[in-house]
Amino acid sequence: MIQHSINFKQELEGWWCVIANHKVYLPSPNNNIPCGVFSDLAMPFTPPEQVHEIGVFEGVTVYLLQITDQEFSQHETEFFGFRTVLFEQPDKFEFVARAFQVDLFLRTHQFCGQCGEKMTLIDWELATQCKPCNHRCYPRISPCIIVAIRNKEKILLAQGVHHKPGQFSIIAGFVESGETLEQAVHREVGEEVGIKVKNLKYFGSQPWPFPHSLMVGYTAEYDSGELVLCEKEILSADWYGLDNMPSTAPIQSIAGQLIAQTKKMMKLAQ
Repeated sequence: MIQHSINFKQELEGWWCVIANHKVYLPSPNNNIPCGVFSDLAMPFTPPEQVHEIGVFEGVTVYLLQITDQEFSQHETEFFGFRTVLFEQPDKFEFVARAFQVDLFLRTHQFCGQCGEKMTLIDWELATQCKPCNHRCYPRISPCIIVAIRNKEKILLAQGVHHKPGQFSIIAGFVESGETLEQAVHREVGEEVGIKVKNLKYFGSQPWPFPHSLMVGYTAEYDSGELVLCEKEILSADWYGLDNMPSTAPIQSIAGQLIAQTKKMMKLAQ
């Protein structure tokens, strides 16, 4: 459970997620998230008046520590993108993602989007309230579906317009207002590659702090249709077998995990 605005004490002990400019503080020489009693860590940041508790990892409390832009600029070389944590310390990615999204909410909801007055933090939950107009805001979470589609012993892989050259993945997209997750899967697949799918099965989910997505993963089977690509979204797409797989998403991501699961199913179909 997230508990915001905890009075800071030098003797507080925990993991310290220092978030700034969409990056996390990973000091040398180990480039790890600092863990220990705050006063013992000698981090180069001004002790805050308050910190935010965002969870527990390995039995130790995880805190979000917010810093100023000037402090970030002075120590920018020791801040790294979140993908560094995902690939090199994947067990810590979840709470780094959570820390960033809490930090983003607190920084971007200081004033009311309805009347412009200053917002007040609710003390019993992570929300802001505008007293003049009673408008209340909660952290934004943007659900996205991602689906691995299998056609017997082959998987559909696509290269999106924003992918690295030569990098392929599976179909994904944001859920629209009023849609179920399953409806979003069918719509996105139809829009991006022009086919129909069947036998959807829920696989799992992963927070994706770019900036506040929640990836919801499915497996599915090909039903009908020919590949017709949306040129604004997809550069290329095709069916691939186990013997001619291109470079795909890393296993630390839900895309990579879905691809790995589908490859197991492809082997069984041979």
